[in-house]
Amino acid sequence: MAETQTKKSKKDKAGTKSSNAGKEESLEGFSKEELHSFLREMLLYRRFEEKAEEAYAIGKIGGFCHLHIGQEAVALGFIGPLREDDYVFTSYRDHTQGLAKGLKSGPVMAELYGREGGVSGGKGGSMHIFGAELGFMGGHGIVGGQIPLAAGVGWAIRYRGEDRVCLCYLGDAAVNQGAFHEALNMSAVWKLPVIYVVENNEYGMGTHFERVSALPVVDRALGTGVPAHSVDGQDLIATWKLMDELVGKVRSGEGPQYVDARTYRFKGHSMSDPVHGVYRTKDEVEEKKKSDDPIIVLRDRLFDADLLTEEELNAMDADVMEEVDEAAEFAENSPFPAEEELYTHTYAEINEHGRLFFDRRDR
Repeated sequence: MAETQTKKSKKDKAGTKSSNAGKEESLEGFSKEELHSFLREMLLYRRFEEKAEEAYAIGKIGGFCHLHIGQEAVALGFIGPLREDDYVFTSYRDHTQGLAKGLKSGPVMAELYGREGGVSGGKGGSMHIFGAELGFMGGHGIVGGQIPLAAGVGWAIRYRGEDRVCLCYLGDAAVNQGAFHEALNMSAVWKLPVIYVVENNEYGMGTHFERVSALPVVDRALGTGVPAHSVDGQDLIATWKLMDELVGKVRSGEGPQYVDARTYRFKGHSMSDPVHGVYRTKDEVEEKKKSDDPIIVLRDRLFDADLLTEEELNAMDADVMEEVDEAAEFAENSPFPAEEELYTHTYAEINEHGRLFFDRRDR
């Protein structure tokens, strides 16, 4: 139903062009239709995360839950320019990136609920959103653990002679892991088609990055041979344009690229962390919300260019809210995995001559 309404709203928007006859229907090379789709996507991410926050607060979601609120342009801006057959790896703040790669909101929400209809069968939860059939190679809970995995996929692409690209997200704190330097060095030596994007939201859990690094994020690739770039990750258009350029370089065989995407999270590190915490002030967070909200930044640019009306925005938001409500309903109605599922997708098996591990099925 949400898909039908989305198509309907796009048709309605197309119909407004006649009233703007003679006006430029584009901004920085993007059509009005494209810009509206960008805004809707980021609204979907925001409303989805808000619904997840609500569900966690009332106990429908358990375990860890890391929200991406404030970083939506980094999700769409880097994944949007990819092809469907390209790969994406990320860390545990992964809900919106899965949506950006094409996963449906219902199964993603069901995964957060730990339900059978989830993208990982309800076994992964918030930190392990996967969609291998779409090239979304998952959220990874080990800090920096996804970086060498992405390099491995880059090696596979090169070995097969393909022109696919692998995008690897990591948090700013992950650049202090040894695997980061090893993977970037290997990527440079073998010219692997991997784009490493640091979601530089300034804080590793509760520690400001400057307290744990002698160099800024953009300089942390120095010495690895990987070209470094920096972008305002709250500016969707700037982010998309940079990524489009880098994808072209990588596909043409220029090797890996590294990006410092400057962003900011408006919520705590996870749902167990207060919004502002004791490591940053309330004033800092509130000021960032006013000046650097990626959705507001794009919305205001469209307003200023006469490419968006309040009515269009409200209709878009209502459409997104309905989709998110349907996602929550889908998750609520999906059953919990059967008890037998505890013993599938595991490496251990019962040996015919005796148990090699504790088995509780007969108790």
